[in-house]
Amino acid sequence: MAILPQGVGLDAVLKHADKPTNTFMIDWPSKQISGMNAGLEAVRQAVEIILRTERFRWQIYSSNFGIELEDLPGEEYDYMISEIPRRIKEAFSMDNRMISVESFVFSDNQDGVMTCAFDVITVFGTLSEEVVIT
Repeated sequence: MAILPQGVGLDAVLKHADKPTNTFMIDWPSKQISGMNAGLEAVRQAVEIILRTERFRWQIYSSNFGIELEDLPGEEYDYMISEIPRRIKEAFSMDNRMISVESFVFSDNQDGVMTCAFDVITVFGTLSEEVVIT
């Protein structure tokens, strides 16, 4: 007695198809939607939003979204330069358009402000970004 109808096999080949990642683009100065994009500019906007969103703070976002930087001010310099790259890489790890994060450069102002510049390698190209820890 056959369980499956004749001609139906379990050896079907599944094909993965990448879907476009159309994103509503935000015009930050006017705080309005200014159209849609699916390329490097869409990824740039995603990077900006991830870096502006403190992880676990907003219930609207999943616990996997955002970055954890609030607890770093006041920590030792060596701890911060080891922890910031790890946290940035972790924040971007949920987005499959981002391949890697490289070339971390730190600058420490005497005013207690640290800047970390880095490159985000994406499937569409490379972005240069920075975070400021005050």
